[in-house]
Amino acid sequence: MSAAVEHDIPLGEVTFTVLDVETTGLSAHLGDRVCEIALLRCRAGRELARFESLVDPGRPISPGARAVNGITDEELAGASTFAEVSATVLDFLEGSAIVAHNAPFDLSFLSREFEICGCWPINNVIIDTLALARHCYRFPSNSLGNVARYLGLDTCGEHRALADVVTTRGILERFLVDLEQRGAITLGQLVEAQGGRIGLPRREAASLPPQIEEALECGGELRLRYVSARGEETLRMVTPLSVAAHGGHLYLVAECHLRKEQRSFRLDRILEMEARGDSEGGVGMAG
Repeated sequence: MSAAVEHDIPLGEVTFTVLDVETTGLSAHLGDRVCEIALLRCRAGRELARFESLVDPGRPISPGARAVNGITDEELAGASTFAEVSATVLDFLEGSAIVAHNAPFDLSFLSREFEICGCWPINNVIIDTLALARHCYRFPSNSLGNVARYLGLDTCGEHRALADVVTTRGILERFLVDLEQRGAITLGQLVEAQGGRIGLPRREAASLPPQIEEALECGGELRLRYVSARGEETLRMVTPLSVAAHGGHLYLVAECHLRKEQRSFRLDRILEMEARGDSEGGVGMAG
């Protein structure tokens, strides 16, 4: 599909395509679709081109997704389908390294959309600013907005595709300056800094939001704003235990501090999610 980028190319010569997608829910393999996409090509700190578009997903947006990105089904009526914007997306990806924050999530949706269109799989080098944050720094929280705030970057318009792309680019450029000072001067060395090559997630695998992944890995706690099937909103503090698929939906299995028992929370009904302590602390370097 897209020409491969050589790993020994100096970072100043690499064309990066920063991308972000907003989606109808959290699971491409359970049928959720892209409803907005943005891409920005840049090289050596200079923007080359940008693109953004709403995308008609052909299905309703879940309550949780709508609460995060604010996109409504009415806004998407008459928007382009992914097939109609796919040629532009491919042009942006051509000959570049893809950059995203929590890249497996975005790429699971992107690869599924390309599969539906009959395109070849993505084979670009993938740079994940979330993986770089985890491997090279010690931020109290590695969510996109919080990493940006720790670095003093503007986060206006969070959770819309183009705003998140601009934020991700800002984070990438800060990381590149710092990592080049540490000796990462080629694309291959940048890949090593993030912990190695990032491949596309298996189709059947769910790529989870980083807050859930971190809580599961570290035994942390999450604050949830959750809407029930009856439309009732509650605030919960939970300790995540696992994620399970059932009946075409993903569920967070967690110890609920309010009910003092194990409960299951449908992911597409989580309106807000924050790791405990996300708004606290400063920045530290690893190593």
